Amino acid sequence: MIVITGAGPIGTHIAQQLVDAGIPVRVLTRSGSGLDHPLVERRAVDVNDRVALLAALEDATVVHHCIHASAYVAAVWERELPAAERVVLDVAEQVGATVVFPESLYAFDLSQQPITESTPVTATTGKPGIRRRLLEARAASPAPTISVVASDYFGTRTGPNAHIGDRMLAPATTGKVVRPLGSIDQPHSWTYLPDLAAAMIRAAELPTETDRVLLAPTGAPRTQREVAADYAAAAGQARVRVRPVPTWLLRIIGRFHAGTAGLVEMIHLLEEPLVMDSTASEKLLGLAPTPWDVAIKTVVASA
Repeated sequence: MIVITGAGPIGTHIAQQLVDAGIPVRVLTRSGSGLDHPLVERRAVDVNDRVALLAALEDATVVHHCIHASAYVAAVWERELPAAERVVLDVAEQVGATVVFPESLYAFDLSQQPITESTPVTATTGKPGIRRRLLEARAASPAPTISVVASDYFGTRTGPNAHIGDRMLAPATTGKVVRPLGSIDQPHSWTYLPDLAAAMIRAAELPTETDRVLLAPTGAPRTQREVAADYAAAAGQARVRVRPVPTWLLRIIGRFHAGTAGLVEMIHLLEEPLVMDSTASEKLLGLAPTPWDVAIKTVVASA
């Protein structure tokens, strides 16, 4: 049995790919939500409830742990994420399951680019520091763990918060003004959600090791200006207007709004180059990133 915790964008893409291949999955969320499909068993389980989680994972061989924190705020991450991962790792060890995690670039030494599997994990404070401690806890756990690192993702079902997800897609494809955050002319790696899901599924099939860190297949970097233009062109728009939200304005709003302050904390990722090289992991997994134009046309067609 393959179990997925969480029914957000990543968990749902994993579930969809597995059931498309005829593989049954069990999805755990607090509400019992998840992909509606005959091969999906949905259970209302809080992963912090050790007894309930043990019952839900009793026959599991793989757990894709894809829950999100309830807010994009460091204090919330610190309160919610490490505790949940400790329970998942403990129960996974007990039942003999491998745990696969989606991971971000936050914890890595961003002064060394392109970022690869061997780039040091050096972050100490805020959300990046929390991500580093999560990676360290996985490495120290007796349960086999695999962290699949992605850059900012895009694709269908991304929700409103992905930088080049719905908040860019809708205006770019309808002739409205695109209002991205940060710089619109810095090279940035973007991971296609189906490629991240495929990498997590394939990673779980590798020979068991105590801990692995892999990179999801990710193509050549694109600036936000280029992405907006690509969306517009795929939708038949002659041109696109791109006007970034001033960072100074976000800083002011962030004084009164915790979610905006959380964005400002990580705005440097969009104001400087952020480039990853997934070549080594692609070779190990036998995967390649979806061609950029194919991904863009697929996303636009589904909008």
